[in-house]
Order: sequence, then C-alpha cells, then structure tokens
Amino acid sequence: MTDPKNPKKALAAIFLIVVVDILGLAIVLPLLPFYAEHYGATPQVVGFLVTLYALCQLFAGPILGRISDRTGRKPMLIVSQIGTCIGFIVLAKAHALWMIFLSRFIDGVTAGNLPIAQAFISDVTESKDRSKAFAIIGIAFGVGFFIGPALSGYLSQFGYSYPAWAAAALSFTSILCSTFLLPTGPVHQNYEVPEAFHPRQFIRYFKKPVLGNLLLQFFCFGLAFSGFMSGFALFAERRFMYHGHAVGATEVGYFYTYFGLLGILFQGYLLGKLVKRYGEKKLIVVGFLAQGLGYAGFAFVFHLPALFATAVVAALGSGVVRPTLTSLVTQNASRTEQGAVLGVSQSLVSIAQILAPMLSGFLIERHWLHAWALIVGSFALGGFLINRLRPEAVSAH
Repeated sequence: MTDPKNPKKALAAIFLIVVVDILGLAIVLPLLPFYAEHYGATPQVVGFLVTLYALCQLFAGPILGRISDRTGRKPMLIVSQIGTCIGFIVLAKAHALWMIFLSRFIDGVTAGNLPIAQAFISDVTESKDRSKAFAIIGIAFGVGFFIGPALSGYLSQFGYSYPAWAAAALSFTSILCSTFLLPTGPVHQNYEVPEAFHPRQFIRYFKKPVLGNLLLQFFCFGLAFSGFMSGFALFAERRFMYHGHAVGATEVGYFYTYFGLLGILFQGYLLGKLVKRYGEKKLIVVGFLAQGLGYAGFAFVFHLPALFATAVVAALGSGVVRPTLTSLVTQNASRTEQGAVLGVSQSLVSIAQILAPMLSGFLIERHWLHAWALIVGSFALGGFLINRLRPEAVSAH
C-alpha cells in the first residue's frame, strides 16, 4: 500500500493507474468510428455514439465526485474502473451496432476515472506544485496515446474485437493497481458538492469572476479537443491516402501514437520549465492560440507529411492548456469543494463532448472537411479571446 502521507509515492501510484486506464481508452478510441461503420453507422451516427457516452458522464460525473468527497477517492475510482472494464468486454463481444452503443452507455454511467484522479492529486499536493502535479495526467495521456493507438492499429488487422479485449485486460489491470497501490486518502464529510447535474450548479460557480472565467475557457478547450478527437478518424479517412488506399484504423492509430509522443515531450519535459519561466497565465494564452491554429490548419493539409507537421502545433496547444487550466481551477476553489469543482469542470467537458461530436458527424457526413477543421480550431481561438477579454481573471487568489 502506498503511503498517503508521501505525496511523491502517492502521485507515482496515481500516475501508473491513470496510464493503464488511458492505455485502454487509447486502444478503443481510434477503433470506434471504424467499428461502428463496420455495422452500418454513418458519420453522424458515430457522432451520436460519442455523444451517448458524454451524456451519461454529464449526469454521473458530479454524483461520483460527490460520493468520492464523502467516502474517499479510492472506492469510487475502483467502481468507475469496473464499469469501464465491463463496457470494454461488451464492446469486444459486439456483433451489432446496438451492442457498441450499450458498451459506451455502461462506460459512461460509471465514468469518473479522470476527475477522481484529479481530485486525488489535489488532495495530496500544495497549490504551488499543482500545475506540475496535474501535468502527470497529461503525461499519462501522452504515454497512453503513444502506445495504445499503435497497439490498436496492429491488433485491428486481425479483427475489431482484438483491440477491445486488450483494452478490457488493461482495465482489469488498473482495477488491481487501484486496489493494491492507491492509498485511501482523506475523507471530507463537510465538502460542498453537487448532488447531481443541474444548471444552478454552473450558475453558482460562474458567479465567481475568476473561477467562472476559467470554467468558460475550460469549456472552449473541451469543445476544441473533443471536436478534434471525435472527428479526426473520419476526416482522415476521407482526406488522406496511404499506399493507394484511404487511411483506416491502422494509420489513424499510428497518428495518435505520434500525437501522444508529442504530448509526452511537451508535458513531461517542457511544461514545468515553461511554467517556472513564464507562468500559467501566459502559457494559457499561447496554448489556446497554438491549439486553434493547429486544428484550423488541418483544413489546408492534403498530404500526410504536412499533417504530421501541423500536429506539432496542435499538440503543443492542447498539452499546455489542459494542465494549466486545471491547476488554476483548483487553486481558485477551496479545499472543501475540490471534488465538486472538478466534477463541474468534467461536466462542462461532457457537454462539449455531447455537442462537438454531433457537429463533427454532421459536417463530415456532408464532406465539409474544411469547415470541420476551421470550426474545431475556432473553439480554441474562442478560449483565447475569452482570456484576452478578461486577462485579470486567470490568476489564483
């Protein structure tokens, strides 16, 4: 058992757990659009598939955050991971489109892995160290998306069920890691937490000038990132050729591997140095600008080498924005509402994941590929504009 009083050991444990979780997600994510298309789904139906997961997560996220605040992070993290594992097993055994939808529903209603892990990090770190600590989530994403999509691309050559079984096995491993490595952590009976999703909760937090501004920027980031992640596979299938055929699950998997490697580089090596030198406030501005220009730049890319070059800019932006914004959000929330605020921020991401995939599916089904890239980029540039309109509302108290 990891010592909960030793932050470094606790963070090492949560890093390992999140890496394994993200590996499973990264295996399945590039596969889903092609898996669904195999059973007759159109791009718009694929968008609804992603939306279903996010819609379930929207209502489940604050509730799971509330329970984790009262009972501790570890039990709810394990419950969430069990749901993810069951969802992957259903996906592996799918023989019709409805089973793919069922798998995402099961995963969605138990989706609390990431916000609970973030709340755990907040529990064991001081505010001055939080940007660097939250970067481990980004590094975990980078490691997961470096290995997972490549494994998915390789296994999908033998059948779409193979990557899903691999994801289920990894998810089971994460359950074991949480059970035996993760400390119980603090329990706070007096936390102010939302009982379920309700617009009043968002009004409550948005009334706080600094926190509300940061959450709005987080929503813009969520729109941009989920629009990119939900639409890129189908965009690439229709835009790029590789050895005389349209790119498929294998090629998309390798692209995500490259994107993950960039994430490791930016967040694992550069972010801590950049925060010390320039501060979180400036990094968020640069991050949003790079993310917006990178995503929008896909509209003007028609060959794979140019795609990989443009991805550097996009990866820099998304790698910088997520940990710095998350850090500032927690710094502007009291210790007694960390889980609640992170649950609300995750709900905002869930709303983005409801809206952006439907929009992506609508645009790509009509072959409006330029519009898809430009609109996804504009979401990130919207975060940049919000930041610039109220630049004083981005620093912690």
